[in-house]
Amino acid sequence: MHKQLLYDSKLAGMKRTRFHDSRHTHATIMLEIGENSKVVSERLGHSNVSITLDKYSHVTQNIQDSSADNFSNALGKKSLEQ
Repeated sequence: MHKQLLYDSKLAGMKRTRFHDSRHTHATIMLEIGENSKVVSERLGHSNVSITLDKYSHVTQNIQDSSADNFSNALGKKSLEQ
């Protein structure tokens, strides 16, 4: 699998990366797009979701922005309901 990754990366004009780098990128993107952390944990084969959250959910700007937007939207809904 490693040789195939190296070959495909070279064909695509990408810099050389390790397989683990792809795994980390996959997990980070899944969390950034709002995928449930339990689902991401299961896809990675972690025995506990806390492993996934500790290792892969480092706070990125996308997650911060999304969190702020979600909170703002929740406040707006509360204001309209009152």
